Amino acid sequence: MHIQAVYRSMEERGLSSRTIRYTHAVLSNALSEAVSLEVLFRNPASAVSLPRKVRKEMKAMTSEEVGRFLGAVSETRRAAVFTFALATNMRPQEYLALRWSDIDMQKKSATVRRAIIWRQEKGGGWHFGEPKTSGSRRTIPLPRSMVTALAEHKRRQGEERLKLGPNWQNYDLVFPTSVGTPTNISSLTNKWFKPALVKAELPTTFRLYDLRHTHATMLLADGESPKVVAERLGNSTIVLTLNTYSHVLPDMQARAAERTEKALFAATATL
Repeated sequence: MHIQAVYRSMEERGLSSRTIRYTHAVLSNALSEAVSLEVLFRNPASAVSLPRKVRKEMKAMTSEEVGRFLGAVSETRRAAVFTFALATNMRPQEYLALRWSDIDMQKKSATVRRAIIWRQEKGGGWHFGEPKTSGSRRTIPLPRSMVTALAEHKRRQGEERLKLGPNWQNYDLVFPTSVGTPTNISSLTNKWFKPALVKAELPTTFRLYDLRHTHATMLLADGESPKVVAERLGNSTIVLTLNTYSHVLPDMQARAAERTEKALFAATATL
């Protein structure tokens, strides 16, 4: 009853169902350990009712909107990072943690080996951590144009390093700040992403994360296999991908029906 009252109080304060469920997971694990140690007879959190999961609305740009967005960032020093985000399906925490050693220009690929994690407590700070899931460790083939853009980006970055000299902090990052340090996601969003949306006359409700959704939506809409898309996203299961991008499924089903028509009935004139 006490635990249920706490969760109810959290809801009344406007905390999300995700936050409440995460709180419950931590508390329940601790109490389960207490049961294992015979400190408690049973886990009092096991009978608690949790709020229904609320999935955030997923937004994706259209092809026309993508063109306007890329046009708005084309002349900025952040053009490469936004193009890369659209071209690879990576999470912001992943591409902002990329090192040049993770990029293989010859094989035209990028490998996710780590994620950038920003501390929320007082004092802040950052560290490199593990990617979100085991499936997040992956190698993603890059389009030829993206490899060309990365080569140009690396050349410009080299010029910045020479100008700064000993003031450059070398973490070997692909998308660092102007002094070589890791880029903060909030800073990238507020200083570069949102202004680019305004310049492109796009809704400012788009999130940095929606560049990832945009790429996945385009691939699925173009008929790419959900399994391939799931692997590029680094999703733990293909079911997660299908659930997240269920809005694309009706079009995929319609194309499947068209292919069936051609495969089975095209050669039969009477059908």
